[in-house]
Amino acid sequence: MSKELLNALDVLEKERGIKKEVIIEALKSALVSAYKRNYNQAQNVEVDFNEKRGLMKVYAVKKVVDDVTDDRLEISLQDALKINKAYELGDEVKFEVTPKNFGRISAQTAKQVIMQRVREAERQLIYDEFHEYEGEMVTGEVERQDRRYVYVLLGNGNKTVEAVMDHNSQIAKENYKIHDRIKVYVTKVENNAKGPQIFVSRTHPELLKRLFEEEVPEIYDGTVEIVSVAREAGDRAKVAVRSNDPNLDPVGTCVGPHGQRVQAIVDELAGENMDIVEWVDDEAQFIANALNPAEVIDVVFDVDNENECTVVVPDNQLSLAIGTKGQNARLAARLTNCKIDIKSASEAAEIFDEDYAEEMADN
Repeated sequence: MSKELLNALDVLEKERGIKKEVIIEALKSALVSAYKRNYNQAQNVEVDFNEKRGLMKVYAVKKVVDDVTDDRLEISLQDALKINKAYELGDEVKFEVTPKNFGRISAQTAKQVIMQRVREAERQLIYDEFHEYEGEMVTGEVERQDRRYVYVLLGNGNKTVEAVMDHNSQIAKENYKIHDRIKVYVTKVENNAKGPQIFVSRTHPELLKRLFEEEVPEIYDGTVEIVSVAREAGDRAKVAVRSNDPNLDPVGTCVGPHGQRVQAIVDELAGENMDIVEWVDDEAQFIANALNPAEVIDVVFDVDNENECTVVVPDNQLSLAIGTKGQNARLAARLTNCKIDIKSASEAAEIFDEDYAEEMADN
């Protein structure tokens, strides 16, 4: 067993990157527990491992005292001096107590410890690898699903790991089938007692950003920047973009020739409609852009709260500005981080003063 153990430690260090010292310390601790459990011992013991020969020996450790109250843990100074005249009060004396059949227990314990350390090392390697993917988009394969999750295999070849996607992270209208290849956003990677747990999403706004980075080279290289995203996954999304090149139209760049770029993203997200709007410094104009496709006549900010405003639209575009079940207004508010109250021109004329009513009429 000793030679096999030494060989196993060498292999683990070379192939798995698990240091010998780590396994040896774990093995010593496990053997102390095994000795006490198997031989019904309560004394203070320690295990010595001969790294050249691979042999294990058990030693009882007793403290040198004047008066012995527990002979399992203590030895008198008088008896200690019979062993070695150099002993003093407070020193520790070791007595070998290795049982005859301890080799069998050592072999069993070593196997258990090594297997445990290999599992821990494998879990750590998986965690280290996929922790780097946290906040990124990856492609996975649907493995199965149950009431709680869709299980997605990430990785390739022989090195795969199972990720989970809960109901809130699934696009409602999508039907996930086994072996489907889907793009997901890694929201969180946890390393718990059961091993690494990876959570992915199809509904996260950041997934939309990563898809645009993939389809639009100008976003990937930073020429065009996504400022904010608002999504109702699988249904509709609004994306605010700006250009760091004054000669480049950010909206047209994202849409692409004949709408090819944005259509690829729509197709990936189960037909999710995309409103791409230009971000501008003028907050009122940005809010007007965000309410696309509705026309905006005016944006009036609350004097007491700059994050609230009233948006005035033509009477015939009120329902368009609000959108089905309020969706257009809701997404625009989330995109601009502003509470938006939409009024028709006639409603605004009644609420505001006469001068404003005349201004609305002129417009």
